[in-house]
Amino acid sequence: MVSAQMKARVAWTSFASNMSGTWVAQEEGLFRKNGLEVELVHIPSTSRAIQVMLAGELHFSYMDGRNSVTAALKGFDVAIVAGVANRLVFSFMARPEIKSFAEMRGKKIGITRLGSSTHSVTLWVMNKAGIKPEEYQMLQLVDVPNIFTALAAGQVDAGALSPPTNFRARKAGLTELMDVTKDGPEYVSVAIGSTRSYIKANEELTRRFIRGYSEGVQLLKANKAAGIRAIQKYARIKDPEILEATYGEARAYIETIPYVTRKGMETIIGELLPSEPKAKGAKPEDFLDTRFVAQLEKDGFYKIGAVK
Repeated sequence: MVSAQMKARVAWTSFASNMSGTWVAQEEGLFRKNGLEVELVHIPSTSRAIQVMLAGELHFSYMDGRNSVTAALKGFDVAIVAGVANRLVFSFMARPEIKSFAEMRGKKIGITRLGSSTHSVTLWVMNKAGIKPEEYQMLQLVDVPNIFTALAAGQVDAGALSPPTNFRARKAGLTELMDVTKDGPEYVSVAIGSTRSYIKANEELTRRFIRGYSEGVQLLKANKAAGIRAIQKYARIKDPEILEATYGEARAYIETIPYVTRKGMETIIGELLPSEPKAKGAKPEDFLDTRFVAQLEKDGFYKIGAVK
C-alpha cells in the first residue's frame, strides 16, 4: 500500500464502454491502492473537458485524438498520457426508412457537441461516403443517449452511437449504415490526457494515476463481474443483453498496454492537414507523453498475471 494519498480530479466524457477502465479502477479501489483519492466527474464531450482542464479544474480527462491534436496545434498545453481505444468504437445509425448513405444528403445528424468524438466520426463517415459538410446539418445534443432519443422521435435522421447506445438502437430496428468499429480506420478515438505543465509539476501523481488506471483495465478484462458492476453503475444499463454486449466491446477494444498507435495518430494528422497549416510536418510523438506507460511496460507490469 502507498501511504500518502494524493488527490486527482478526473473527467469521463461519455456513457460509453471505452470509459470503463477508469470506472473499474475507482469502484474496485485501485486508485486508492496506488495512493490516490480520485474524484470522477462527468463532462459531456472532449472539447468541453479540455476547456475545463486548461482552466485548472481537472487533472486528467478522457479525450478523443482529433481534439487533443487540434488543441495542441493551436498552442494549447495538452498532451496524451495514455491510449484507450485505437478504433472508432461507434455505429453510424439512421432512421429505419433510410437504407443507404445516398439518402443522407440534406439530412439532420445528431452529435454530442462540435469538437467531440461523435463529431469526428460523423465527419469521417460522411467524407468516406462522398458527402460534403455543407450537404447535411449537425445538431448538438450533449450526450450520446440523447442522439438515440432524437433518432427514435424523428428529430434527427442519423447519428454516431457508441456502446451501449448502439446496441439499444439495433434492438429498436434502426438502420446501421456503418459499423465504424470494424469498417472504419485505425484512429485514436479515445485517449487520456492532461496538460504538460501539470504532468511536469506532478510526476509522482501521474505515475500513480497511470498505474491505477492500468490495473483497472487489467481487472476489467480478467474479472467480468467487476467489469459488469462498474459499467452497470456508470452507463446506467438495466437490460442484461445490452450490459453483456457493452462489456464485450470494452474487453475487445480498450488497450491493455495503454499506448496510442502511430498509425492512429497519423490518420488524425492527415485528416487535419487541409484545415490546420501547423499539421504539416507534425509527428505523432509531438502530442504524446507516454513515458509513464513505457516505464510500467519496462518494469514488466503489463505481463500476464502482473496484477492480482
